[in-house]
Order: sequence, then C-alpha cells, then structure tokens
Amino acid sequence: MNQNWRYHPVSMKIRLGDKTLLAPKLWLQVREVGLDDELPPVVEPQPPSEPLQADSQGFLIRSLGVVGQQPVLRRQQEYLCYVPSQYPRYYIDMSQSFEEYKRKFSSKTRSTLSRKVRKYAEHCGGTISWRVYHAVEEMPEFFRLARVVSRITYQEKLLDAGLPDSEEFLHEMERLAQQGRVRGFILFYHNQPVSYLYCPVDNGVLIYAFLGYDPDYMDFSVGTVLQWLALEYLFEERSFRFFDFTEGESEHKKLFATHSVQCANVFFLRKSLRNMLLLHAQRTVDRFSKSMGAALYQFGLKTMVKKLMRFAK
Repeated sequence: MNQNWRYHPVSMKIRLGDKTLLAPKLWLQVREVGLDDELPPVVEPQPPSEPLQADSQGFLIRSLGVVGQQPVLRRQQEYLCYVPSQYPRYYIDMSQSFEEYKRKFSSKTRSTLSRKVRKYAEHCGGTISWRVYHAVEEMPEFFRLARVVSRITYQEKLLDAGLPDSEEFLHEMERLAQQGRVRGFILFYHNQPVSYLYCPVDNGVLIYAFLGYDPDYMDFSVGTVLQWLALEYLFEERSFRFFDFTEGESEHKKLFATHSVQCANVFFLRKSLRNMLLLHAQRTVDRFSKSMGAALYQFGLKTMVKKLMRFAK
C-alpha cells in the first residue's frame, strides 16, 4: 500500500434529489491503494497506526481490498468506521499480448466488437481517424479537443464529471507527459473529435481517468470503438502492468476487464458528536436514495431516466 498520506479537505455531500442538505468539508489524511500493492484483502479494516495531525478529522483509505460485505457504520477503537461504498474494481492484465487478451471474449462478443469498429469505419468512408497523445507538446492539442467533446457529454452536463476545464489540469497533464506518465486518445469523424480517453500512469499502471463521447454518435458506439483501438495500441506498446478501471461498476468496465477485486472506501473519523451526526445523516439519506432507486426500477422509470440523461444537451 502506498504509505504516502495526503492531507487535504474531503467533501461529504449529503443530497436529496437536486438539493444539497449538508456539504461540510473534513480535513483528512488520505491515501489510495494501488493495483501494484501486494497486501492481501482484509476481513476487517483496521485504523491506521499513523498519528492524526492536529486539525485532521481522521483517515480515508480508497480502494482498500476487502473480503466479504462490510458494515456501513460501526465504532472501532477511538474511531467511527464508515464504509460508504463497496464495489468490484475492474482491471486488465497487460502482461499478455493483444491476441491473448482477445481470447477472453466469447466469439459472439469478438464478432460484435469487430462489427462496431467496421460500422464506424464505413461511416467514416472506410478509414477510422484517431490519434495517440503522450508528448509534452501534444498535451495542449489533446486538452483542447477533449474539452470539445467533454462539454457536451452527459457526464459533464449532469454529473459534473467531465475532463476538468482548467489551466491547472493542463499543466498537470504536461507535467505527467514530461515524465512519460500519460496517454491520451482522440477519435475523429473526419476532423471533428467525437470521443476521448485520458489515462495517466502510476507506477506502470494505466488509470482509466476520463472517457467521453459526443451523444450524437451514440449509435456508432464511439466510446467502445476508441477503447478497443486504444487497448490494441497499449498492448503493442508493452509498457504497462495493468489497465485500472478504478472504482465504480459499469457494463463497459465489465466487458473489457480481465479481473476484478472487491474494494471499499473506508473512513476512520474521530469520535465526536459532530462526526456521528454527520455520518448518521449521510447514512439516512443514502438509504432513502436507494429506496427511491428501487422504486424507480420497479416502475420501469430508472432506465427511462438514464436514457434522458444521456440524450440531454
């Protein structure tokens, strides 16, 4: 596990619909478990042995490997242990060849992927135009083109999860490029960018940081097409150990991954009345949101809402 703790504020947003009921920021000591860490999954997360800084409210360990389902909230030693999310962390073993990787798919799935690539090639006049970006001088162009796509995606419009639009983020991309630690991909329709994929590199692990596509090209599966082309390139480059899809579950990640590990985000907060009230409020709203989601699914509305989100402009 990476033993370098970062000390910074973490937002604990509690939402009800589109309303933010409470959004305090807690100063926490934070670290993230990487796929390159060799510690086995834990049956019960334990508080870190590191001392708390004076103003720190506790610790946050992201993507901690766990065994079995963890309780959402419990008291543990002098801390409140809060586990807001538990999920499979999908990844691709990049030690194999691309030909070996393709064998993990059924013949039907391979045929489907080939058909999607062929369909888009035909739409483009026979040849797919796409580009890889990794040099420092290439990053401004990648940033500009990726932002063209990102600003019209539902991730940015509705979830505020698009490629960050800031000079600071561009400078960070350039810094990583200078160290050989970033790969960017753009898929075009003629000269128009229609999909982008951004992957920083950490200790030989490609991080699936941002993927977006123009919703007008949804019927051509341009996000899937770019992912497939990018993976073929990355396998042939043979520079990386894993492709890490990070936290969160989706059909896209399931489709392309070769493995997964069960992980959890774990908070250890100081025992205090304020923190106890915060966590109980968070848990109450989470339960309400889940029950609403179940009701929507039961009435067939959840799928409709997702489609509306994807088509919203």
